Amino acid sequence: MAGNRKTPDLASLRAPLDVARLRSALTAAESGAFYTRLDVVDETGSTNADLLAVAGTGADRRALLAEFQSGGRGRHSRTWNGVPGAQVIVSVLLRLPGCPLRDLGWLPLIAGIATVDAVRSVGGVPAQLKWPNDVLVGGRKLAGILVEVASTSPEPVAVVGVGVNVTLTAEELPVPTATSLLLEDAGDLDRTLLAETLLAAFADRIRAWARAGWNTAGPAAAYRERCGTIGQQVRAVLPGDTELRGVAVDVDDQGRLVIRPDGGGDTVAVAAGDITHLRPA
Repeated sequence: MAGNRKTPDLASLRAPLDVARLRSALTAAESGAFYTRLDVVDETGSTNADLLAVAGTGADRRALLAEFQSGGRGRHSRTWNGVPGAQVIVSVLLRLPGCPLRDLGWLPLIAGIATVDAVRSVGGVPAQLKWPNDVLVGGRKLAGILVEVASTSPEPVAVVGVGVNVTLTAEELPVPTATSLLLEDAGDLDRTLLAETLLAAFADRIRAWARAGWNTAGPAAAYRERCGTIGQQVRAVLPGDTELRGVAVDVDDQGRLVIRPDGGGDTVAVAAGDITHLRPA
């Protein structure tokens, strides 16, 4: 994290999201917009939960942003709460007709690609992906992603949630290993611009994936380019509390982290688990 900075004017930096601007950019029918509806609420328990609640109505490509989230959840049901006006908290409800169920695991990785691209573009910070879907800057967590499947029949329906720390101060960080765009001296802290850029990037990625017939080669190549886990010495805690140590050497076309175990032997493709970066290989 950078130091010796002036005290920021948090009140102005935490101005409300410009919902009119977001709707104009992202839902205007005449521009062939991807999103069919976009809403911003002052407060909610969980944007993911709110969209999961309407998944059965036929809604599709609906985005929901919140200024404050009081009951957010991360992977493995870990709690994740916000600070009013200090983050971009957004969820997207998607119907994915024709997408193979086995490939739904690519949704959080694609969301990670879009998030990295957005924070690099808007903030100018050197963000990278930590497998599977954390966004890091300098080894500290800037953003997290949670995807929840609402149904699989007659077509896959999922909710993709993203939370990006924008103007959190050091005292407001949820854990010491987190960071924010403010603390990383980002070039722009406009949350509306960041939300617009992130949602546009995500839409472009989903459209491209669908046009490619849900082929995962494209997303896999994009993910590898942005993944800071590849080349790292890692510890993987796998389901059942099995531990694996080795070097992360690849992310395969199924989105699995490929690890070369310490001590030799065949590489292991990890589909799920908690990964800790130990040191560069």
